[in-house]
Amino acid sequence: MSIEGLFSGESENVEYKQIVPRNSSNYMKTVVAFANGSGGKLVFGVEDKTLRIIGFPKESVFQKVDDITNAIYDSCEPRITPRVAVQEIDGKAVIVVEILSGMQRPYFIKSIGVIDGTFVRVSGTSRRAEGYMLQELILQGTNRSFDQQVSEKKASEQDISLFCDRLYENALILSADVEGKADLQRITKYQLLSWKLLAEKNGDYYATNGYLLLTGDEEMFPEATIQCALFKGKVRDIFIDRKEFKGPLYQQIEDAYNFILQHISMGSRIESLYRQDIYELPIKTIREMIVNAVCHRSYLSPGKIQVALYDDRLEVTSPGMLDNEITIEKMKSGLSKIRNKSIAATFSYMNMIEAWGSGIPRMFREAKEYGLKEPELIDMGSDFRINLYRRVLATDGQGVMDPRMTADIDTDDTIDTKTDTNDTKILGLIDKNPTITQVELKERLGLSIATVKRIMADMQKRGVIERKGSSRKGKWIISSSKE
Repeated sequence: MSIEGLFSGESENVEYKQIVPRNSSNYMKTVVAFANGSGGKLVFGVEDKTLRIIGFPKESVFQKVDDITNAIYDSCEPRITPRVAVQEIDGKAVIVVEILSGMQRPYFIKSIGVIDGTFVRVSGTSRRAEGYMLQELILQGTNRSFDQQVSEKKASEQDISLFCDRLYENALILSADVEGKADLQRITKYQLLSWKLLAEKNGDYYATNGYLLLTGDEEMFPEATIQCALFKGKVRDIFIDRKEFKGPLYQQIEDAYNFILQHISMGSRIESLYRQDIYELPIKTIREMIVNAVCHRSYLSPGKIQVALYDDRLEVTSPGMLDNEITIEKMKSGLSKIRNKSIAATFSYMNMIEAWGSGIPRMFREAKEYGLKEPELIDMGSDFRINLYRRVLATDGQGVMDPRMTADIDTDDTIDTKTDTNDTKILGLIDKNPTITQVELKERLGLSIATVKRIMADMQKRGVIERKGSSRKGKWIISSSKE
């Protein structure tokens, strides 16, 4: 990281300390949070709010380096070996402590214990890991997938055969062409065993979590549903229609997909000599967004997948933090890391997903082909969201509604797109953390504190959000939550 990057303000991966505290617990939670995430740097000798360089006397700086190194090595479990360096900035010595992303998660403060001493980075701050987060870290540390964990439920030969038939029938429906249908092979329990949807013990077959999710076991996974809603306007205020879909995961996807198709516009365009009906949004991208949410969500994290259609966008939100190895930029370039491997293998057989990592780049490509604004990928800390933006269909000289054409609209209620996008981001962050501060919002959005205050004052004026309690101990309320 460059000097400019290192001193550009606190972020998800950088934190400042003015001094080296006598009590190392004041910074140890950040150390384990970095190790449990994508790594990060602690910079000692810098004021966190002003970024003013305080520095340390040169005669004592190396003793402080030893103190920090020993404290980290002795305080954390599993042991963390930091990279510690002294940098001279404007003639003053500062200490940069780099913590690498660890492979033996969860990392925790030894004196507190794994339950209370495990921390993660959320919205640029170090917070105690909730129960489901701890379980996710344990799975990551052992390189296991949640959907491959074996349950106590037995699966009979008849149940298995029926399940295989249903997967085959749905795969036939989703096959792209006649040739694909002809090449499609039926699957057996042995394929399910290889995908780890089943486990064999003493001659009996036991369902894994993936099998139960794919068969729609509501008793075991009541939160494994998709909530769909159509809103009037551009914020979560007035519902026009809403549904919640349950059952097997692949059926939920189809139901949510059809819900969106029912509520978006159908246009037409001329291809060669023929008039072709076409939706205002690329339907492959719509399906991809929903499939990705189902395939990549955390089934340990509380919450349900939400598919929301607004006047200006389609919004899909899936519960669960991004994997520490995955960033937004890496996703745009096609990097993918499957969270639910068994479910992904099943979806691949059913032609619901293609090559790993191809979905996001294709989504951006199709949006560009449609003349749409670039899709937005938002890391919300504990959730992940994709926004696909809509626009009004235009009519060509032949009276054909073509989604590739942009309508020339000039109305009094047209608002600045950038501001509206920031509204959406703020609402998403508040929805997941009502106590979030304006400083934390500034860090998450990459805006100045003045801009954040201006946007939130406007949102309060419009009645979109309101403040309950004091500035330090209060919380934000989204107006739609009053229902």
